Amino acid sequence: MEITSTAFKNGEEIPEKHTLDGGNIRPPLRFSGVPEGAQSLVLFMQDLDSPIGPFTHWVVWNLPPDIGEIGDAPLPAAAQTGINGFGETRYAGPCPPSGRHRYRFRLIALDTRLEATSPDRKDQIESEMEGDVLAEASLTGLYAARF
Repeated sequence: MEITSTAFKNGEEIPEKHTLDGGNIRPPLRFSGVPEGAQSLVLFMQDLDSPIGPFTHWVVWNLPPDIGEIGDAPLPAAAQTGINGFGETRYAGPCPPSGRHRYRFRLIALDTRLEATSPDRKDQIESEMEGDVLAEASLTGLYAARF
């Protein structure tokens, strides 16, 4: 399974328009190689270099396995969005307090749909999906503080 973006390549800079310094527009993400038998997809975005430990910027579950890609358009009705580290149920783009940080988009294929209901947090979703993971993929982008 693979996750890619037309906005940036793995290990490269995330364009400012996809950050809180810019327009906070979700980056376009493409999903391929989703395994047979997948019933849903989960997507997490985390700042791996946050001074308080991995900081969650986005939590989405029950994405249809055949979705192929997402961008800034509304997510499918079946998808649910959880609480990010800011206490909000939305995408929150990169905004490091200082220096350059790594932001990982983690895509997980599950053999089930989750019963979790919004607004759950990442750790609650991870607990519920335990034992149901078919495949994982990740994409990491970089972004540096602008001040």
